[in-house]
Amino acid sequence: MELGPGEPAAGPWRVEPMADFARSVGEAAGTPTGRPRIIAVDGRGGGGKTALAERLRQRMRSAAVVHSDDVAWGHSRFGWDDLMIAGVLEPLRAGRPVAYRPPGWDRDVREGRIELDRNASTVIIEGVGVSRRTLAPLIDVVIWIQSDFAEARRRGLLRDMAELHRQEAEAERLWDEWAAEEVPFLEEDRPWQRAHFIVGTASSLPHSAETEVAVSPPLGRDPHGVRHAGE
Repeated sequence: MELGPGEPAAGPWRVEPMADFARSVGEAAGTPTGRPRIIAVDGRGGGGKTALAERLRQRMRSAAVVHSDDVAWGHSRFGWDDLMIAGVLEPLRAGRPVAYRPPGWDRDVREGRIELDRNASTVIIEGVGVSRRTLAPLIDVVIWIQSDFAEARRRGLLRDMAELHRQEAEAERLWDEWAAEEVPFLEEDRPWQRAHFIVGTASSLPHSAETEVAVSPPLGRDPHGVRHAGE
């Protein structure tokens, strides 16, 4: 497996049922008083974050998903952490409902808002950078998806051509522009060091992506005052 720049290889890998994995994640997040538990699913573009977040949502009672792409809409590829904090995470941590219109929605005349019921038991935020240093103190559990760098690009291009109706040349240009920001951002922030769980979407272990997950022990924690795994 070809990993992205700066990312260490996880392992050893094991396969477990998705239902068991969801239960382990929920137990690790605990049962906060007066607010939902908050789970971050982070990883590189095209790595499978959205699919994993949805599979977790289906197996967790009263769970909801927030996509960082919606928060960052029309704003910035990676400079949206202040919006996520003020619009989503701080209200959740305070036990308040969320009804947030990111500024880019007004500029693009996008209807609706990001809405989360105060009675949700779990909120899963997914996207590249959702467990960055500035957000980590507001998150209960971090999942990092370790994906094959080249395969993630291939899958991402196919997705963008199918779902966004982009021609191949345009999809490749926009992907490369995204990667020019994503690679240095992740290499500097190193979110995999803060992960409680590592999930491999390019694991060679035979398993069903719909009902099972390949999991590795954590790689270790961020050096800024957080203990390393095994300490």
